[in-house]
Amino acid sequence: MRYRHDPEGLRLPFKVDTTSNGEFAPLPLEPYHEAAIAHAHACVSDNARRRGVGRRDFLVSTCGAATALLAMNEAHAAQGRVGGYFDLPKVAGVDMDVAAATLEGQEFIFDVQNHHVNALGRWRNPNSPWIKGLKNFPNSACAHDIGKGEYDYVNCFNGENYIKDVFMDSDTQVAVMSMVPSTFEDAPLTIEEADATRALVEKLGNGQRLFLHGKVNPNLPGDMERMEELKNKWGIIAWKSYTQWGPDGGPGYFLDDERHGIPFIEKARALGIKIICIHKGLPFGKHSYEHSTCRDIGVVAKRYPDMIFMLYHSGYDAARTEGAYDPKNADAGVDALVKSLIDNGVKPNSNVYAELGSTWRILMTRDPAQGAHVWGKLLKHVGENNVMWGTDCIWYGSPQDQIQAFRAFQISNEFQQKYGYPKLTKELKAKIFGFNASKIYGVDVPAQRKRAANDSLAQEKQAYLEERRDPSFVTYGPKTRREFFALRREQGGRP
Repeated sequence: MRYRHDPEGLRLPFKVDTTSNGEFAPLPLEPYHEAAIAHAHACVSDNARRRGVGRRDFLVSTCGAATALLAMNEAHAAQGRVGGYFDLPKVAGVDMDVAAATLEGQEFIFDVQNHHVNALGRWRNPNSPWIKGLKNFPNSACAHDIGKGEYDYVNCFNGENYIKDVFMDSDTQVAVMSMVPSTFEDAPLTIEEADATRALVEKLGNGQRLFLHGKVNPNLPGDMERMEELKNKWGIIAWKSYTQWGPDGGPGYFLDDERHGIPFIEKARALGIKIICIHKGLPFGKHSYEHSTCRDIGVVAKRYPDMIFMLYHSGYDAARTEGAYDPKNADAGVDALVKSLIDNGVKPNSNVYAELGSTWRILMTRDPAQGAHVWGKLLKHVGENNVMWGTDCIWYGSPQDQIQAFRAFQISNEFQQKYGYPKLTKELKAKIFGFNASKIYGVDVPAQRKRAANDSLAQEKQAYLEERRDPSFVTYGPKTRREFFALRREQGGRP
C-alpha cells in the first residue's frame, strides 16, 4: 500500500479541530468551521480531479495545502472575519509552482517549544497521573507499530515518532525540547530521557539540532535544589516554569513574589543561564487563573534587565477575544502582557520575548482577524526582534501545517494602517521563524546550515520525501471537555 496513513485521503493537511495540548479545555468548533471543513474537502476533490490524481496524493502535495487555505479564506470572508488572511492566488490550488512560491521556503526554522514523552519511563505505571491521562488522548492508538501491551498507546508520543513528525514531516531544522508541569516522580519526560532523545537527534544531525529546557517550579519542593545539576550535568539552554501550576492542585506563584519568583530568578542569574521561559496564558483553571496572566512580566523585566523572559503562549487566553490593544480591558490575554510592558517602561526589543505555541495553532484557521491582532500587537510592543517561533508539537502532530499557514499569512492593509501593525514580509517572517531565537540561544545559523546540509538526518529526510512521504495529519491531544477534565483529574489538577 502506497500510504500507511489515511490512504483514502480523508484528512485535511490543516488540522482544523478541537485538539488541546492538555493544558486548556478543547475549544468547540463553530458551525462555520464545520462548513469550512466541508467546503475544503469539496475543493480538494475538485482540484484533485483537475490535477488528475487521487485525493491522498493531492492532499500531501503543496497544491493540497494551498487548496485548504484558500477554502479557509472563503469561509472567513463569508463570516466577515477579516483583518488577516492567507495571501495565495486562486491558481495555487492547481499550479504546483505557484503554490510552492508561497508555501515552500528555505527559512531557518527554529522551534522553541516541542514535547514528547518517554514510552518506557518510570512514570509508566498504573498509578501515574500521566499514564492514565494520555490514554484519554484521541488518536493515541496511532498508525505506528505500538505493540500490544496495556499502555503501548503511549508509543505514539515517543522520541522516534517525535523525530518523524518534527524533523521528517516538517521544515523544522532546530528545536528545543520543553517540559510539562509535573512532580519529579510523575514527569512523563525526565531530563535523562530528554537527553537520550537529544543524543539520538544529534547522532543523526551531526550538530546542534535539539536543545533542552530544565523544568523548575520554585513552589515544588526540591526543584530549586536541582538547578545546579540541570546546568552542570545536562547542559540545559534555558529554564522552563509554569507560574499557574502548583503541586497537588495548589496555587501557582508570581515571578515578582519574594517567596518563590524572585529567589528563582536570582538563582538562575547566579548560575549564568539567564533565559527563563514562562508559561503565560492558556489558564489551567479558575483556582490559579491570576497566575496565568502577565501582570508580573514587566515588573521583573525592569528589575532584571540582564535576564531574558520568554513568554510561552504570549499570555493568550482563548476565553477572551483578541482585538486592538485596550488598556482599559487589559487584565488578561495578550493585552495584559502589553500593559505590563508599557506600565513598567519595558520597550520593544528589550529583554521580553513572545512565543506562540498553541496560540497560533488555535487562531490560524479559526479566526484570522484575532490572529492578525495577536501578531500585530506582539510585533509592535514586544518587538520584531523578540517574537519567537514555537508550535507545542507533537501534541498537535507535525508542525508543518503551522509553518505553511504562517508563510502564507498576512495582516490586512486596513489593520496595518489603522493599528500600526507591520506588514508580514518574508524578511520579518524569517526573523520569527528562526533568526530571533538563534541570537539569544547562540546558534551560528550559517554554520548550522552547513552542518545540516548533508547530515544523516537530512539524507534520511530526502529519501523519505522522494520515496515514501506519508504525513499522518493527526493530532494527539484531548478533543472534548470530558477527555480534558479526565486528564486534569488524573494529573491532580482542578477544573
